[in-house]
Amino acid sequence: MTDQNLPAVPASALPDEAAMKDWAELVVARARDEGVELTGDGGLLTGLVRQVLQTGLEVEMTEHLGYERNASEGRGSGNTRNGTTPKTVTTEIGQVDLAVPRDRAGTFDPVTVPKHQRRLDGLSGNVISLYAKGLTTGEIQAHLEEIYDTGVSRETISKITDEIVGDMTVWQNRPLDPVYAVLLIDAIVIKVRDAQVANRPVYVAIGVNLHGERDVLGLWLGPTGGEGAKQWATMLTELRNRGLTDALIVCCDGLKGLPDSIRNTWPDATVQTCVVHMVRNSLRYASKRHWSQIVKEMRRIYEAPTVAAAEAHFKDFSENWADTYPAMIRSWENSWAEFVPFLEYPAELRRVVYTTNAIESLNARFRRAVRHRGHFPNEQAAMKVLYLVATAKRKDRQNMTGKINGWKAILNTLSVHYGDRINEHIQ
Repeated sequence: MTDQNLPAVPASALPDEAAMKDWAELVVARARDEGVELTGDGGLLTGLVRQVLQTGLEVEMTEHLGYERNASEGRGSGNTRNGTTPKTVTTEIGQVDLAVPRDRAGTFDPVTVPKHQRRLDGLSGNVISLYAKGLTTGEIQAHLEEIYDTGVSRETISKITDEIVGDMTVWQNRPLDPVYAVLLIDAIVIKVRDAQVANRPVYVAIGVNLHGERDVLGLWLGPTGGEGAKQWATMLTELRNRGLTDALIVCCDGLKGLPDSIRNTWPDATVQTCVVHMVRNSLRYASKRHWSQIVKEMRRIYEAPTVAAAEAHFKDFSENWADTYPAMIRSWENSWAEFVPFLEYPAELRRVVYTTNAIESLNARFRRAVRHRGHFPNEQAAMKVLYLVATAKRKDRQNMTGKINGWKAILNTLSVHYGDRINEHIQ
Protein backbone atom coordinates (compact mmCIF):
# COMPACT_ATOMS: atom_id res chain seq x y z
CA MET A 1 0.00 0.00 0.00
CA THR A 2 1.52 3.29 -1.09
CA ASP A 3 0.35 6.88 -0.75
CA GLN A 4 -0.71 6.86 -4.39
CA ASN A 5 -3.09 3.93 -3.71
CA LEU A 6 -5.07 5.91 -1.14
CA PRO A 7 -8.62 6.90 -2.09
CA ALA A 8 -9.12 10.50 -3.08
CA VAL A 9 -10.88 12.77 -0.58
CA PRO A 10 -14.20 13.95 -2.03
CA ALA A 11 -14.40 17.70 -2.57
CA SER A 12 -17.40 17.94 -0.28
CA ALA A 13 -15.72 16.04 2.58
CA LEU A 14 -14.68 19.01 4.67
CA PRO A 15 -17.98 20.91 4.83
CA ASP A 16 -20.26 17.83 4.59
CA GLU A 17 -20.29 15.45 7.58
CA ALA A 18 -22.29 12.81 5.68
CA ALA A 19 -19.76 12.82 2.85
CA MET A 20 -16.95 12.47 5.38
CA LYS A 21 -18.70 9.45 6.90
CA ASP A 22 -19.09 7.83 3.48
CA TRP A 23 -15.42 8.43 2.76
CA ALA A 24 -14.40 6.94 6.13
CA GLU A 25 -16.47 3.83 5.43
CA LEU A 26 -14.72 3.55 2.05
CA VAL A 27 -11.32 3.68 3.73
CA VAL A 28 -12.27 1.01 6.28
CA ALA A 29 -13.73 -1.24 3.58
CA ARG A 30 -10.64 -0.89 1.42
CA ALA A 31 -8.34 -1.69 4.31
CA ARG A 32 -10.39 -4.81 5.07
CA ASP A 33 -10.46 -5.96 1.44
CA GLU A 34 -6.72 -5.52 0.98
CA GLY A 35 -5.82 -6.98 4.36
CA VAL A 36 -3.99 -3.95 5.71
CA GLU A 37 -4.21 -2.26 9.09
CA LEU A 38 -5.70 1.19 9.52
CA THR A 39 -3.02 2.40 11.91
CA GLY A 40 0.61 1.62 12.71
CA ASP A 41 3.49 1.09 10.28
CA GLY A 42 2.12 0.64 6.79
CA GLY A 43 -1.42 1.44 7.96
CA LEU A 44 -3.85 3.03 5.55
CA LEU A 45 -4.61 6.00 7.83
CA THR A 46 -0.91 6.41 8.60
CA GLY A 47 -0.21 6.68 4.88
CA LEU A 48 -3.04 9.16 4.48
CA VAL A 49 -1.68 11.33 7.28
CA ARG A 50 1.71 11.26 5.60
CA GLN A 51 0.19 12.34 2.28
CA VAL A 52 -1.69 15.22 3.90
CA LEU A 53 1.36 16.45 5.85
CA GLN A 54 3.70 16.09 2.87
CA THR A 55 1.28 17.98 0.64
CA GLY A 56 0.98 20.70 3.29
CA LEU A 57 4.76 21.11 3.42
CA GLU A 58 5.03 21.33 -0.37
CA VAL A 59 2.24 23.93 -0.52
CA GLU A 60 3.95 25.97 2.19
CA MET A 61 7.24 25.90 0.27
CA THR A 62 5.48 27.09 -2.89
CA GLU A 63 3.88 29.95 -0.98
CA HIS A 64 7.21 30.79 0.67
CA LEU A 65 9.07 30.99 -2.66
CA GLY A 66 6.20 32.50 -4.62
CA TYR A 67 6.31 30.09 -7.55
CA GLU A 68 5.50 26.45 -8.38
CA ARG A 69 8.12 23.73 -8.65
CA ASN A 70 10.12 24.01 -11.91
CA ALA A 71 8.32 27.27 -12.83
CA SER A 72 10.28 29.66 -15.05
CA GLU A 73 9.73 32.63 -12.72
CA GLY A 74 11.93 30.90 -10.18
CA ARG A 75 15.04 31.51 -12.28
CA GLY A 76 17.06 34.36 -10.83
CA SER A 77 14.60 34.82 -7.96
CA GLY A 78 17.36 34.68 -5.36
CA ASN A 79 15.98 31.62 -3.60
CA THR A 80 15.17 28.13 -4.86
CA ARG A 81 14.28 24.67 -3.61
CA ASN A 82 17.27 22.79 -2.23
CA GLY A 83 16.27 19.18 -1.76
CA THR A 84 14.66 17.71 1.35
CA THR A 85 15.50 16.58 4.87
CA PRO A 86 14.08 13.28 6.17
CA LYS A 87 12.02 13.59 9.34
CA THR A 88 9.91 11.15 11.36
CA VAL A 89 7.00 12.43 13.45
CA THR A 90 5.05 10.42 15.97
CA THR A 91 1.25 10.52 15.77
CA GLU A 92 -1.50 8.75 17.66
CA ILE A 93 -1.81 6.30 14.76
CA GLY A 94 1.89 5.55 14.27
CA GLN A 95 5.14 7.04 13.04
CA VAL A 96 5.04 9.05 9.81
CA ASP A 97 8.11 9.54 7.61
CA LEU A 98 8.29 12.89 5.83
CA ALA A 99 10.63 14.63 3.40
CA VAL A 100 10.74 18.24 4.60
CA PRO A 101 11.60 20.57 1.68
CA ARG A 102 14.49 23.02 2.06
CA ASP A 103 15.24 26.32 0.38
CA ARG A 104 18.70 27.51 -0.54
CA ALA A 105 18.48 30.62 1.65
CA GLY A 106 17.51 28.54 4.69
CA THR A 107 14.54 30.79 5.50
CA PHE A 108 11.73 28.22 5.15
CA ASP A 109 9.95 27.82 8.50
CA PRO A 110 7.07 25.34 8.04
CA VAL A 111 3.84 25.53 10.02
CA THR A 112 2.40 22.15 9.01
CA VAL A 113 5.18 20.38 10.94
CA PRO A 114 7.27 23.08 12.70
CA LYS A 115 11.01 22.81 13.09
CA HIS A 116 12.15 20.56 15.97
CA GLN A 117 8.60 19.13 16.37
CA ARG A 118 8.68 15.35 16.43
CA ARG A 119 5.08 14.57 17.40
CA LEU A 120 1.60 15.72 16.51
CA ASP A 121 -0.85 16.70 19.21
CA GLY A 122 -3.20 14.09 20.55
CA LEU A 123 -3.15 12.40 23.94
CA SER A 124 0.66 12.70 24.01
CA GLY A 125 0.41 16.36 23.08
CA ASN A 126 -2.05 17.02 25.91
CA VAL A 127 0.10 15.17 28.43
CA ILE A 128 3.26 17.01 27.40
CA SER A 129 1.46 20.38 27.43
CA LEU A 130 0.25 19.77 30.99
CA TYR A 131 3.70 18.58 32.03
CA ALA A 132 5.26 21.74 30.62
CA LYS A 133 2.88 23.81 32.75
CA GLY A 134 4.36 22.23 35.87
CA LEU A 135 1.80 19.51 36.68
CA THR A 136 3.13 16.31 38.21
CA THR A 137 2.33 12.89 36.73
CA GLY A 138 -0.27 12.32 39.46
CA GLU A 139 -1.97 15.64 38.73
CA ILE A 140 -1.98 14.95 34.99
CA GLN A 141 -3.55 11.54 35.65
CA ALA A 142 -6.31 13.14 37.74
CA HIS A 143 -6.87 15.89 35.16
CA LEU A 144 -7.27 13.45 32.26
CA GLU A 145 -9.66 11.34 34.31
CA GLU A 146 -11.78 14.33 35.32
CA ILE A 147 -11.87 16.30 32.08
CA TYR A 148 -11.55 13.66 29.37
CA ASP A 149 -12.73 10.58 31.26
CA THR A 150 -9.50 8.93 30.15
CA GLY A 151 -7.74 6.51 32.46
CA VAL A 152 -3.98 6.76 31.97
CA SER A 153 -1.50 5.34 34.46
CA ARG A 154 1.27 7.46 35.94
CA GLU A 155 3.78 5.06 34.37
CA THR A 156 2.30 5.74 30.92
CA ILE A 157 2.41 9.47 31.54
CA SER A 158 6.08 9.18 32.55
CA LYS A 159 6.83 7.22 29.36
CA ILE A 160 5.05 9.85 27.25
CA THR A 161 7.09 12.66 28.79
CA ASP A 162 10.26 10.58 28.44
CA GLU A 163 9.68 10.59 24.66
CA ILE A 164 10.92 14.17 24.54
CA VAL A 165 14.35 13.29 25.98
CA GLY A 166 15.65 12.31 22.54
CA ASP A 167 14.31 15.53 21.02
CA MET A 168 15.81 17.51 23.89
CA THR A 169 19.25 15.93 23.31
CA VAL A 170 19.13 16.71 19.58
CA TRP A 171 18.01 20.26 20.32
CA GLN A 172 20.72 20.84 22.91
CA ASN A 173 23.44 19.65 20.51
CA ARG A 174 22.18 21.15 17.25
CA PRO A 175 24.70 23.15 15.14
CA LEU A 176 24.66 26.94 15.53
CA ASP A 177 25.37 29.81 13.16
CA PRO A 178 29.05 30.83 13.04
CA VAL A 179 28.31 34.44 14.07
CA TYR A 180 25.64 35.86 16.37
CA ALA A 181 24.99 39.56 16.63
CA VAL A 182 23.89 39.39 20.28
CA LEU A 183 24.08 36.78 23.02
CA LEU A 184 22.05 37.17 26.21
CA ILE A 185 23.14 34.95 29.09
CA ASP A 186 21.74 34.59 32.59
CA ALA A 187 20.91 31.98 35.22
CA ILE A 188 17.92 31.00 37.35
CA VAL A 189 17.91 28.82 40.48
CA ILE A 190 15.56 25.84 40.90
CA LYS A 191 15.26 23.10 43.52
CA VAL A 192 16.25 19.55 42.55
CA ARG A 193 16.38 16.44 44.73
CA ASP A 194 19.55 14.37 44.60
CA ALA A 195 20.59 12.92 47.93
CA GLN A 196 18.61 15.86 49.29
CA VAL A 197 16.76 18.85 47.89
CA ALA A 198 19.25 21.55 46.88
CA ASN A 199 19.32 24.79 44.90
CA ARG A 200 20.75 24.29 41.40
CA PRO A 201 21.51 27.04 38.86
CA VAL A 202 20.09 26.70 35.35
CA TYR A 203 22.27 28.49 32.80
CA VAL A 204 20.38 30.00 29.86
CA ALA A 205 21.67 31.44 26.56
CA ILE A 206 19.55 33.27 23.98
CA GLY A 207 21.04 34.37 20.67
CA VAL A 208 20.09 36.85 17.96
CA ASN A 209 21.63 35.84 14.63
CA LEU A 210 22.56 38.10 11.72
CA HIS A 211 19.07 37.74 10.26
CA GLY A 212 17.59 39.23 13.44
CA GLU A 213 16.11 35.90 14.54
CA ARG A 214 16.03 35.25 18.29
CA ASP A 215 16.34 31.69 19.64
CA VAL A 216 17.16 29.82 22.84
CA LEU A 217 20.58 28.31 22.15
CA GLY A 218 20.96 26.15 25.22
CA LEU A 219 20.00 25.22 28.78
CA TRP A 220 22.37 23.66 31.30
CA LEU A 221 21.74 22.50 34.86
CA GLY A 222 24.75 23.35 36.98
CA PRO A 223 25.96 21.90 40.29
CA THR A 224 24.98 23.26 43.69
CA GLY A 225 26.75 26.35 44.94
CA GLY A 226 25.12 29.06 42.84
CA GLU A 227 25.97 30.65 39.51
CA GLY A 228 29.70 30.68 38.75
CA ALA A 229 31.93 32.19 36.08
CA LYS A 230 33.97 28.97 35.81
CA GLN A 231 30.81 27.01 35.09
CA TRP A 232 29.79 29.60 32.52
CA ALA A 233 33.15 29.08 30.79
CA THR A 234 32.19 25.44 30.20
CA MET A 235 28.80 26.39 28.75
CA LEU A 236 30.28 29.07 26.48
CA THR A 237 32.89 26.62 25.22
CA GLU A 238 30.11 24.20 24.34
CA LEU A 239 28.40 26.91 22.27
CA ARG A 240 31.68 27.55 20.46
CA ASN A 241 32.13 23.82 19.82
CA ARG A 242 28.66 23.73 18.26
CA GLY A 243 29.81 26.21 15.63
CA LEU A 244 29.40 29.63 17.26
CA THR A 245 32.85 31.00 16.46
CA ASP A 246 32.17 34.70 17.02
CA ALA A 247 29.75 36.79 19.09
CA LEU A 248 29.64 40.52 18.50
CA ILE A 249 27.94 41.60 21.74
CA VAL A 250 27.40 39.47 24.84
CA CYS A 251 24.99 40.87 27.42
CA CYS A 252 25.27 39.44 30.94
CA ASP A 253 24.75 40.28 34.59
CA GLY A 254 27.50 41.62 36.83
CA LEU A 255 28.82 38.23 37.94
CA LYS A 256 32.47 38.52 38.94
CA GLY A 257 34.79 36.85 36.45
CA LEU A 258 32.13 36.38 33.78
CA PRO A 259 33.50 39.05 31.37
CA ASP A 260 36.86 37.24 31.42
CA SER A 261 35.15 33.90 30.64
CA ILE A 262 33.36 35.53 27.70
CA ARG A 263 36.53 37.09 26.29
CA ASN A 264 38.44 33.83 26.70
CA THR A 265 35.81 32.16 24.51
CA TRP A 266 35.33 34.97 21.98
CA PRO A 267 38.31 37.38 22.28
CA ASP A 268 36.74 40.07 20.09
CA ALA A 269 33.33 40.09 21.79
CA THR A 270 31.97 43.31 23.28
CA VAL A 271 30.83 42.53 26.83
CA GLN A 272 27.77 44.52 27.91
CA THR A 273 26.59 44.48 31.53
CA CYS A 274 22.80 44.32 31.73
CA VAL A 275 21.55 47.74 32.81
CA VAL A 276 18.52 46.26 34.57
CA HIS A 277 20.84 44.13 36.72
CA MET A 278 22.91 47.21 37.57
CA VAL A 279 19.82 49.13 38.65
CA ARG A 280 18.61 46.25 40.80
CA ASN A 281 21.99 45.76 42.40
CA SER A 282 22.21 49.49 43.13
CA LEU A 283 18.85 49.50 44.92
CA ARG A 284 20.02 46.70 47.20
CA TYR A 285 22.35 49.18 48.86
CA ALA A 286 19.75 51.95 49.19
CA SER A 287 16.82 52.64 51.50
CA LYS A 288 13.42 52.38 49.79
CA ARG A 289 12.66 55.99 50.60
CA HIS A 290 15.45 56.99 48.20
CA TRP A 291 14.62 54.53 45.41
CA SER A 292 12.54 56.84 43.22
CA GLN A 293 15.20 59.56 43.19
CA ILE A 294 18.05 57.10 42.63
CA VAL A 295 16.21 55.42 39.73
CA LYS A 296 15.52 58.82 38.17
CA GLU A 297 19.19 59.77 38.31
CA MET A 298 20.37 56.38 37.03
CA ARG A 299 17.99 56.70 34.07
CA ARG A 300 19.80 59.88 33.06
CA ILE A 301 23.04 57.87 32.96
CA TYR A 302 21.88 54.91 30.86
CA GLU A 303 19.72 57.03 28.53
CA ALA A 304 22.54 59.52 27.87
CA PRO A 305 23.13 60.20 24.15
CA THR A 306 26.92 59.77 24.43
CA VAL A 307 29.54 58.26 26.71
CA ALA A 308 30.72 61.76 27.70
CA ALA A 309 27.19 62.73 28.72
CA ALA A 310 26.84 59.50 30.72
CA GLU A 311 30.11 60.25 32.54
CA ALA A 312 28.88 63.74 33.42
CA HIS A 313 25.61 62.37 34.79
CA PHE A 314 27.46 59.69 36.73
CA LYS A 315 29.71 62.34 38.30
CA ASP A 316 26.61 64.15 39.57
CA PHE A 317 25.11 60.83 40.72
CA SER A 318 28.30 59.97 42.60
CA GLU A 319 28.47 63.37 44.31
CA ASN A 320 24.85 63.04 45.44
CA TRP A 321 25.09 59.53 46.90
CA ALA A 322 28.74 58.56 47.56
CA ASP A 323 28.60 59.59 51.21
CA THR A 324 25.26 57.87 51.86
CA TYR A 325 25.70 54.70 49.78
CA PRO A 326 29.43 54.27 48.93
CA ALA A 327 29.00 50.58 48.01
CA MET A 328 26.39 51.50 45.38
CA ILE A 329 28.75 54.01 43.74
CA ARG A 330 31.64 51.54 43.91
CA SER A 331 29.55 48.89 42.11
CA TRP A 332 28.99 51.32 39.22
CA GLU A 333 32.68 52.21 39.07
CA ASN A 334 33.68 48.53 38.98
CA SER A 335 31.22 47.81 36.16
CA TRP A 336 31.73 50.99 34.13
CA ALA A 337 33.91 49.43 31.41
CA GLU A 338 31.23 46.82 30.64
CA PHE A 339 28.38 49.34 31.05
CA VAL A 340 29.32 51.98 28.46
CA PRO A 341 29.62 49.97 25.18
CA PHE A 342 25.91 50.17 24.31
CA LEU A 343 26.00 53.98 24.55
CA GLU A 344 27.81 54.06 21.20
CA TYR A 345 24.82 52.46 19.46
CA PRO A 346 21.61 54.05 18.15
CA ALA A 347 18.32 53.54 20.00
CA GLU A 348 17.24 50.50 17.94
CA LEU A 349 20.32 48.50 18.86
CA ARG A 350 20.41 49.78 22.45
CA ARG A 351 17.02 48.22 23.12
CA VAL A 352 18.37 44.80 22.10
CA VAL A 353 21.65 44.82 24.01
CA TYR A 354 21.28 46.93 27.13
CA THR A 355 19.24 44.38 29.05
CA THR A 356 18.72 40.63 29.30
CA ASN A 357 14.94 41.17 29.38
CA ALA A 358 14.39 38.37 26.86
CA ILE A 359 15.94 35.91 29.30
CA GLU A 360 14.11 37.57 32.21
CA SER A 361 10.87 36.83 30.33
CA LEU A 362 11.93 33.22 29.79
CA ASN A 363 12.96 32.88 33.44
CA ALA A 364 9.51 34.16 34.47
CA ARG A 365 7.97 31.32 32.46
CA PHE A 366 10.36 28.88 34.11
CA ARG A 367 9.31 30.11 37.54
CA ARG A 368 5.62 29.69 36.74
CA ALA A 369 6.25 26.13 35.58
CA VAL A 370 8.29 25.10 38.64
CA ARG A 371 6.48 27.06 41.36
CA HIS A 372 3.67 24.54 41.73
CA ARG A 373 6.07 21.60 42.04
CA GLY A 374 8.26 22.97 44.79
CA HIS A 375 11.17 20.79 43.64
CA PHE A 376 12.00 18.23 40.95
CA PRO A 377 12.67 14.58 41.78
CA ASN A 378 15.78 14.43 39.57
CA GLU A 379 17.80 16.33 36.95
CA GLN A 380 16.04 14.80 33.94
CA ALA A 381 12.59 15.76 35.23
CA ALA A 382 13.78 19.34 35.67
CA MET A 383 15.37 19.59 32.24
CA LYS A 384 12.30 18.12 30.49
CA VAL A 385 10.07 20.84 31.89
CA LEU A 386 12.55 23.64 31.19
CA TYR A 387 13.11 22.41 27.63
CA LEU A 388 9.36 22.32 26.95
CA VAL A 389 8.91 25.83 28.34
CA ALA A 390 11.87 27.17 26.31
CA THR A 391 10.63 25.73 23.01
CA ALA A 392 6.87 26.24 23.45
CA LYS A 393 5.18 28.67 21.07
CA ARG A 394 2.17 30.59 22.34
CA LYS A 395 -0.44 31.83 19.92
CA ASP A 396 -0.80 35.61 19.81
CA ARG A 397 1.95 35.98 22.43
CA GLN A 398 5.57 37.05 22.22
CA ASN A 399 7.70 33.92 22.03
CA MET A 400 11.36 33.22 22.63
CA THR A 401 11.83 32.57 18.94
CA GLY A 402 11.05 35.27 16.40
CA LYS A 403 12.48 38.20 14.48
CA ILE A 404 13.58 41.48 16.09
CA ASN A 405 11.57 44.50 14.94
CA GLY A 406 13.48 47.09 12.93
CA TRP A 407 16.33 44.68 12.23
CA LYS A 408 17.51 46.31 8.98
CA ALA A 409 18.47 49.50 10.82
CA ILE A 410 20.25 47.46 13.49
CA LEU A 411 22.12 45.43 10.86
CA ASN A 412 23.37 48.62 9.20
CA THR A 413 24.74 49.79 12.55
CA LEU A 414 26.42 46.45 13.16
CA SER A 415 28.01 46.56 9.71
CA VAL A 416 29.51 49.97 10.46
CA HIS A 417 30.88 48.86 13.84
CA TYR A 418 32.02 45.33 13.00
CA GLY A 419 32.71 45.42 9.25
CA ASP A 420 34.55 42.34 8.00
CA ARG A 421 33.54 40.23 10.98
CA ILE A 422 29.99 40.03 9.67
CA ASN A 423 29.94 41.24 6.04
CA GLU A 424 30.90 37.86 4.60
CA HIS A 425 28.12 36.21 6.63
CA ILE A 426 25.31 38.45 5.40
CA GLN A 427 25.92 38.14 1.67
